[in-house]
Amino acid sequence: MPDHLFAELATGGGSSDALAFLERGERARRLLLLRTFQERLDSLPTPLTPHAEAWRVLWAAADKAPEAVERLILAPQVGSWLAHVLRRMHGTSEGPPLWAEAGRLGALAIAAALHARIDADLLVPLTDGALHLPGLGMAQLAATEPGMMVGRAQARKGELTLTLAAVDGSEQPGTGAVLTCRPSTAQAHTASDPAGTGARWIPLRTLAHHGPSGAVDIPLDDLDPYRDLDEPIVPARLDADEAAVWQKMFEEAAGLLIAAGEGSGLGRLDPTAIRTVVPWGRTSTAPPPPPDVRVSATSGDSYGAMVIARPSSALALAEAFVHEFQHSKLAALLHLFPLLDDDREERYYAPWRGDPRHLTGLLHGAYAFIGVAGFWRERLADPEHAETAAYHFALRRLQVRLVVHTLLASGRLTAEGRVLVAGLGRTLDGWLREPVDRSALQRARTAARLHRTEWRLRNVAPESGTANDPAGLRFRADRESWPDVRTYAFADCHNAPSTADEHLAVGDLDTAYALYSDVLDANPAEPHVLAGWIVVHAALSPGRTSCRMLAHPELFQPQHRA
Repeated sequence: MPDHLFAELATGGGSSDALAFLERGERARRLLLLRTFQERLDSLPTPLTPHAEAWRVLWAAADKAPEAVERLILAPQVGSWLAHVLRRMHGTSEGPPLWAEAGRLGALAIAAALHARIDADLLVPLTDGALHLPGLGMAQLAATEPGMMVGRAQARKGELTLTLAAVDGSEQPGTGAVLTCRPSTAQAHTASDPAGTGARWIPLRTLAHHGPSGAVDIPLDDLDPYRDLDEPIVPARLDADEAAVWQKMFEEAAGLLIAAGEGSGLGRLDPTAIRTVVPWGRTSTAPPPPPDVRVSATSGDSYGAMVIARPSSALALAEAFVHEFQHSKLAALLHLFPLLDDDREERYYAPWRGDPRHLTGLLHGAYAFIGVAGFWRERLADPEHAETAAYHFALRRLQVRLVVHTLLASGRLTAEGRVLVAGLGRTLDGWLREPVDRSALQRARTAARLHRTEWRLRNVAPESGTANDPAGLRFRADRESWPDVRTYAFADCHNAPSTADEHLAVGDLDTAYALYSDVLDANPAEPHVLAGWIVVHAALSPGRTSCRMLAHPELFQPQHRA
């Protein structure tokens, strides 16, 4: 990678040339994984068409329609499947029978044949009578038993015929399980089944985007078994209303991203860079979703794909797009360079997590949240979002700078890793000198202290002592997951505060202190309330004792409160 492109990515951003370089790297990696997969298939027994024939169909299709087949091979879900099945071969992952997972090569070849409009006839694995065709959708046979089975898929001039087959490839008599269709964006079913409850074609949904560079369709994938992070999952089809809400909200979120302007500004994102959106956790509009994104994720095996639980706010969705694409960029960079020597010990504080993290997770978080900070920085001048933007920008720049310090002090960064993290530090140091609304800044600093204090109360054992080195920390045996309810709650300045947190957010320390104390009288060890009490106590009574209390709250004993 040319030094100037690496320097761009080390700011947290990156020009179109830098992203194009990452994409070329991902293409090379995908082809290497395909070669590795091909070499390991020879010794794998299968009841399906011999693997060599599936490869022949795939490459014949690539000769006839190279651009379409290249897009298919580079699709995120193909990357997820390929990495997963290689882990299966290494014995480091689990799933359905290996012959069935490896046999998805046949489905990939049939999809390629349909794109290229060439003939193909392959035995393929079916799951509950369904054949998933990457990038196209799902062909579902009727009247089949649950579980893995063998199907016969034939492609001819863009038309698919799918039947239930015996192991020798012959059609199973008496089943009536047959589907003939032309895979498209429209749902299709047999003429004798107008309700669409029998054999049918279920298309992959897309999110239409009309931007400055033209119209683009981005898959909204609720079907592919490899749309999640590793092991295959069942389809979770959105109903029509939920799909319509996704389209509307995507258009609004894309509009917000486009309004920030073109270029490589940190926090900006061209929506066409998104390869796939995977809806998570809901298939209908009820119950109403929260305003912010509670679940989102990205896999390094599927560049540009994002698993997202839909919020009710287009602004929150746009933020999630930026956040998750930052993860994709860093994952692609990690495929090119060893950035750190990680022993995978989960012992580091991440200001956006409730659990200790390893160094790779810490680096991923820093790179993602510097993008989030940039996203909010872009909106400081927007009257509609200025107050919220000021808070989130102030909070995230502070949190990421803390993590950058941890990474630099770890002694485990490679030469490239030090250049990258030092570049992030320079970006943040510049941002920390930029003025932010005073109220928003104070709430951000308070929220940051509260999170760190509660994290230590819930995770760190008192017998760790006062060691500042993360390697010296000992963790509680009874620690468990906990919700971070304050990060978003402190974004708003309440006009009529009623809870201790709300009084703290508006700067009413005395009332907050009294309310926290009332709760602690009944339950002195409650970590959420105790964290609030410690932060307020330190603000009301500054000094060495309060500094020590903030630095190591796990050493604070409730009976010592005065």
